[in-house]
Amino acid sequence: MARSDPVTHPLPTLPPPGGPGPGSYGQDANMDAFCQMLLEAPVPMPAHQMPWFCVCSRCKGSHGPKGERGDRGLPGRPGSPGGRGLNGIRGLPGFMGGPGMKGQKGDEGTKGNRGPVGTVGPKGDRGFKGEKGDLGPEGPLGNQGPKGDEGICPDACNATQGPQGQAGLPGPTGPRGLPGLIGPMGPSGPKGDTGVMGGPGTKGTMGLKGEPGAEGDCECQDGVKGDPGQKGDKGDGGDQGQMGSLGQKGSQGPTGDIGQMGRMGLPGPCMPNIQSAFSAGLAVMFPRPNFPVVFSQVHYNVQGHYDPTTGIYTAPVNGTYVFSYHLTIHIRVLKVGLFINYYPIVITTDTGELGTTSHQVVLHLAQQDRVWMQVKDDFTNGMYADIEASSTFSGYLLHPDSCDVLMLRSEVFPMSEPKRKYEWATLPGTSSTMEPPMPTP
Repeated sequence: MARSDPVTHPLPTLPPPGGPGPGSYGQDANMDAFCQMLLEAPVPMPAHQMPWFCVCSRCKGSHGPKGERGDRGLPGRPGSPGGRGLNGIRGLPGFMGGPGMKGQKGDEGTKGNRGPVGTVGPKGDRGFKGEKGDLGPEGPLGNQGPKGDEGICPDACNATQGPQGQAGLPGPTGPRGLPGLIGPMGPSGPKGDTGVMGGPGTKGTMGLKGEPGAEGDCECQDGVKGDPGQKGDKGDGGDQGQMGSLGQKGSQGPTGDIGQMGRMGLPGPCMPNIQSAFSAGLAVMFPRPNFPVVFSQVHYNVQGHYDPTTGIYTAPVNGTYVFSYHLTIHIRVLKVGLFINYYPIVITTDTGELGTTSHQVVLHLAQQDRVWMQVKDDFTNGMYADIEASSTFSGYLLHPDSCDVLMLRSEVFPMSEPKRKYEWATLPGTSSTMEPPMPTP
């Protein structure tokens, strides 16, 4: 009996792992034809080589009892995003939020147009009686009255004096008459009394100098000496004369007032064991511009060289110091500087809406030098601080001057204040350094 080798069928190409199965390719008819071809082959394909989608979809046997729930399979790859869903129902309005931070002052608006004329207001109350007016001008002269009745003569035609009538009104002023003739001169009157002597007259101006006259013949003798003439004008100063001999020493004068305090002397002995450090935070956002920024939240200030009420650090000794600042910026632009004795050493500008800026610098200071932070003005004052954002200013003495290095131990001059205290000075560049000018001794 001939031996027949088992027929092996090539495995069909299966869908990629995790890829879509039948029914999701959009070619269900082709998949069904492929499965039908495998089932109707002359030599049936073993069940273990049959694709799973053909076996499950072509099972014709009766359903057996439901098996136990299998183990949870591995999670599949995430599917492609679905289409945009329909808009949901509009939700209820949320709660009203708290008032926001006060915004910056807006630009000044233009002047508006003139508004319409308002309605007439109600009639006011009766005013008070005014003061009595001045007497008016005199009226014109009235017309002449009519002629009276003719009188009747009595039996005795002797005229009798009637009663005096009332005085008539004054007539108008007549025109000015012609000047009369000059009368004859009257007789001379008696001599009057002697008048009071008048005061001296004012001094007249000096006349011009006359021309010299011709020299006359002089056969006269010396006359009486005349009165001294008036004092002449002061002449020009003469040349300085020679220094005279040294006079005698005078008596000692009274003790003078105490003079002003002199300059501070050269630094004393070095203090290699001195320590100085501080660190403080900003408590109030947007501090006062063009003035030392007060970092009042003290984190470290054991030696007390930093003043939390003024924001100024005073160097206790000549030496090398390190200063740094880390600032939070919010809402506005920040232009801040590190100042030493009224002069800027470092200026930083940052335009971040909500960010931070920092800087660190190493400086040599003399004893009593003062250091502080300062912002320029209200428009560039974006320094910010709250419970979740901090702004700090720190510094410490790296090492004091060595007694062997005398060139670094300069004389300490008193600090001179400018005409405008804490005046801002602009430096070129966003952040730069410069040496402050030494004050004039």
